[in-house]
Amino acid sequence: KYRNTNLSGNGNGSVFISVYNYNLSMHYPPTTYGTPVLSYYPPLRPPSAFGNKRAVLFGISYADTAAPRKLKGSVNKAKLMKQFLIDKLGFPSNSIYMLTDDSEEKNTIPTKSNMRTAMRWLVEGSKPGDSLVFYFCGHGSRVKDRNMDEVDGYDEAICPVDYEHEGMILDDEISATIVRPLPHGAKLHAFVDASFSGTVLDLSFLCKMNR
Repeated sequence: KYRNTNLSGNGNGSVFISVYNYNLSMHYPPTTYGTPVLSYYPPLRPPSAFGNKRAVLFGISYADTAAPRKLKGSVNKAKLMKQFLIDKLGFPSNSIYMLTDDSEEKNTIPTKSNMRTAMRWLVEGSKPGDSLVFYFCGHGSRVKDRNMDEVDGYDEAICPVDYEHEGMILDDEISATIVRPLPHGAKLHAFVDASFSGTVLDLSFLCKMNR
């Protein structure tokens, strides 16, 4: 019997140990130094993901808006992110909720209503150990802060495909929907490819880097 043990930490004091057992016929050919050497090395399997994986991806090109507001590549970027999550990070395809404005299904078009539903779905029932991804590629903006919680006096926002009629989604709402409900131990990775996106999640701390 051969046992391989992987020891890893998650950065918050918890340590996970994955142990794999192999029942194999081992041969130990003699060496010139008399030290046994394995003639067969069993392939090592990566440990199972700890917790559930779930992702929400938004790619918006604003194809039906005025020419200067159209974006090229937003939908394709969202599709590439989905493939990356599946192929490289082991996300099940049915755990990824993607909304793009080239979709033929009404519930996967990134309207303000559908985006709100998708964000609630992302964190619904989340628990310690879960790995969540929020991805947005589209227009970003900012508006005058009305509840006086912004140092610079402005709320950041993301623009759904119908923002001209339904309005934008402010950072206050994004934080209240996908940040504050997270249980301790769940991880959220957010990627926002938009203007004014630096504080769009309204996090408690801000990292500034010299470029």
